[in-house]
Amino acid sequence: MSGGSTWGYPNIGTAKPALTRFEHSPTAGWLTLPMSERISVLLVGYGLAGRVFHAPLIEVTSGLSLDGIVTSNAERTIQAREQHPEAQVYASLDEALAHGFDLVVVATPNVTHVPYTRQALTAGAHVVLDKPVAASAQEAADLAALAEEKERLLIPFQNRRWDSDFLTASKAAHSGVLGMIHRFDSHIDRMRVVPKVGWRESADPADLGGMLYDLGAHAIDQALALMGPVTRVSASVRSVRPLDPTDDDVVLLLTHDSGAISVVTVSQVAAFGDPRMTLLGTHGGFRVHATDTQEAVLRTGTLPGPEWGVEPAGTDATLRVFDDDSVVTETRVPMEPGAWPEFYRAVAAAVRGEQAPPVLISDVIESMRVMDAARTAGATGTTVTLDPPAGHA
Repeated sequence: MSGGSTWGYPNIGTAKPALTRFEHSPTAGWLTLPMSERISVLLVGYGLAGRVFHAPLIEVTSGLSLDGIVTSNAERTIQAREQHPEAQVYASLDEALAHGFDLVVVATPNVTHVPYTRQALTAGAHVVLDKPVAASAQEAADLAALAEEKERLLIPFQNRRWDSDFLTASKAAHSGVLGMIHRFDSHIDRMRVVPKVGWRESADPADLGGMLYDLGAHAIDQALALMGPVTRVSASVRSVRPLDPTDDDVVLLLTHDSGAISVVTVSQVAAFGDPRMTLLGTHGGFRVHATDTQEAVLRTGTLPGPEWGVEPAGTDATLRVFDDDSVVTETRVPMEPGAWPEFYRAVAAAVRGEQAPPVLISDVIESMRVMDAARTAGATGTTVTLDPPAGHA
């Protein structure tokens, strides 16, 4: 890749990010419900995201009550009524919002994220919004400004911050044993020979299909959370499979403000997915071989319980530490338990004003600046400079 360009932050800096009231005092947010009352939840969408990722986590969270589900699909309507008989099923968001809910969870196709979130915020509800929150950083900032205006919380669903692999790598990174970390390699690699049919594989840019907007939203969020602000972005964003018009193989090279780099890969055409993450430092390295299994367990219909998130035996990480004489010590490190249920526990606490939200919309706006830059870098073959650097709070 050659050449260069600068990806600024036009107009976004003038939009005050939502949730800034939590910056100095976690209890200074908008207290909307007494602690004794349950938070009424409306789940919008009952496809894979709504049915597998959101509904089970909401169901097991103390203080949350799944009172409504929106789906216009006949088969999914039957599923929703069978699996959640206590919830009212609505055919449209308009119909549902007329009944009033404290928290609306938007788990619908990407193209609907912005209009449905605007509708829910305008109706006076707090919102949990699945990734990607919008088509661009500017659109995400506009949503944040609306949430601030309506004095409602807008909380992105970046659940993979609570993956066992990421929690294990984060613990190693912050332990200091690796010295100065200079490189982070992250792979979310899968192999699907024949593309699925659906909006995720749509060639229409409005549908926000493809791997960059899908798994890339998680991988970029993790890289910023672990390695700090990004100053430059290079990218290969391509379609490899003949029947897939969207990007199915994405490789990003992120240069961080510290001088470290992240190499991030998300792919649907990668036969090898191991290792999941590698950290390289001046005194050693750390490698996580296996991918978090919480999604796979939720797909079986199992609800989170006391032993939730514990990875199978034999999926330990590897730590290599070198002394000043370059003598190596290698250790197997147990995986940290995955903790997706923590997200909605923290959401409930945030709605009550007891703590900051588990994910700040301002963080995701910054991650989307990197995503915007990656789209441009991939299309033009240039390295895009981020000024100011894109970093989480």
